[in-house]
Amino acid sequence: MILPSKSLERKLFSEGYDQVVGVDEVGMGCLAGPVVVCAVSLTAKFYKKDHVGLRLLRDSKLLSPKLRESYFENLQKAGIKYQLSFCYPKTIDRINIYQAARRAMKRAVLRLVNSKHGARSSKQIRNSKISNLKHSDLNIVSNSGCRVSDFQPIVLVDGPYPIAGLGMPQRAIIKGDQRVFAIACASIIAKVHRDRMMVRYAKRFPEYGFEKHKGYGTKLHVANLVNFGPTEIHRRSFAPVGQMI
Repeated sequence: MILPSKSLERKLFSEGYDQVVGVDEVGMGCLAGPVVVCAVSLTAKFYKKDHVGLRLLRDSKLLSPKLRESYFENLQKAGIKYQLSFCYPKTIDRINIYQAARRAMKRAVLRLVNSKHGARSSKQIRNSKISNLKHSDLNIVSNSGCRVSDFQPIVLVDGPYPIAGLGMPQRAIIKGDQRVFAIACASIIAKVHRDRMMVRYAKRFPEYGFEKHKGYGTKLHVANLVNFGPTEIHRRSFAPVGQMI
């Protein structure tokens, strides 16, 4: 089992950055519900500690629901700071899923980095083309034209492209959720929050089984779409839904 590496973050701290922001999104391929983005903020101090409960943490897609919940709780205990951002079906239908996810990414990062009192803790939230670089075996695309002295945070984004118009150093990392620890943390938090949202939607639309498939296009979901038609949380710009309107 290959675990996400922490070597990139440690290298960035050695270069003078005092904060690494990992960003990931979930729900891109769903037929219903929002796309959810999480941006997490980690410091060198966090990486110096041995967080026993996070040792085997990895991309949320590689974890069972029970393990995701466990790591989510351990991340909260570790005191990491994060921000969530959402784009709902009406926006997805209007601007397309890719643009919706990028908009949510930008919003989450800016809220996290520019918060008046600093990034909120997970407990607080719960309650209330560019040069190609190589680092180890990572495929990285970077737009870090700004010097470290200009910006202390650096943003690590899952995927091949940086976030447009962000105005701070960033690196877009292909399969970053599998390869970089900070991004894997973001993937878990985003996935747990989105799954919980879909369970709440299941109570509102009990005939669709959202608590089982979380909005993905499973046989059960498609069958229920055929039987009952789309709800207000379905993405009408997605072919299987649009064909039923």
